[in-house]
Amino acid sequence: MESRAFMMDTQWNIIYYPERPTGFAVFIIGDERHFVEESKCFWTQNEGKQAILNELKDAGYTIFSSNLYGRHWGSQHAVDLAQRVYEKVIRSEILNTKIHILAEGMGALVALKLIEKMGESIRSIILINPILSLKHQLEQEKEHKFFYKKLIRELTAAYQMEQKELEAKIAQLSDQIQLPEKISVKVIHVLAGGRSYNQAKQYKNLLQSLTTNPTFIVPEKKQRIGKICIDFYQLNESEL
Repeated sequence: MESRAFMMDTQWNIIYYPERPTGFAVFIIGDERHFVEESKCFWTQNEGKQAILNELKDAGYTIFSSNLYGRHWGSQHAVDLAQRVYEKVIRSEILNTKIHILAEGMGALVALKLIEKMGESIRSIILINPILSLKHQLEQEKEHKFFYKKLIRELTAAYQMEQKELEAKIAQLSDQIQLPEKISVKVIHVLAGGRSYNQAKQYKNLLQSLTTNPTFIVPEKKQRIGKICIDFYQLNESEL
C-alpha cells in the first residue's frame, strides 16, 4: 500500500508509506496552495514537491499531511486538528512517537503553535520560506491594497472574527519568536521574487533565538531541498 486517506472533521488527510520504513515520520504542513483530497494532494501534483516526497520515502520516512481547512493562516482550529491527526496516525501506525515536521509558507504558523501544544512529540522542524508572523505579513501586504483585502478576508474567515477585532489582536503579537532549545529548527529560504531580501531580514529579527542561520537556495538549486531535509532529520534521530 503506497498511501491511505482518511477524513477527520470534514477534512481529508493522507499517509504515504515508504517501501523500507525506518519508523520515523514527517508531518507535512503546506502553504496557502496546499490541499489534501481523497485521492491526491498538492505535494503529489507539484513536480518539485513530488521529488521531495519521493526522496523522503526512499529514505524510509512515513509521511502524513492534512488539508487543515485550506487557508487557515495558523488558526487554532487548524492547530487543534493537526494535533488530532498526529494522534490518530501515531495510534494507527508503527512509528516513533517523536516526529519531524516539514512546514512551508503559512504552514509555519501551525508548526510554531504545535511546539507549544505538543513540543515533547516533535523531534525537529524544517521551515521552507516560512511566514513566521501574521503581524509582519499584514504590514507587508498593506503596500498592496488588493492583496491586503484578500488576506483580511481569508484571516477573518479562518479566525472567525470581525476585521477590527482581528487587526487589534494581531497588532498585539510579539515582534520576536522564542523557540525551545530542545527542538532543532532549520529555515530554508528559496531566493525568488523581489521580497526575498526583506524576508531574510524578517527571519533574523523574528528568530533571534535560532542558533543556526537560514539556508539560502537559488531557484535553480531547489532540487537540493530533499537531501537537505533528510540530512537534517537524520542528525536528530540519535535519541529514540
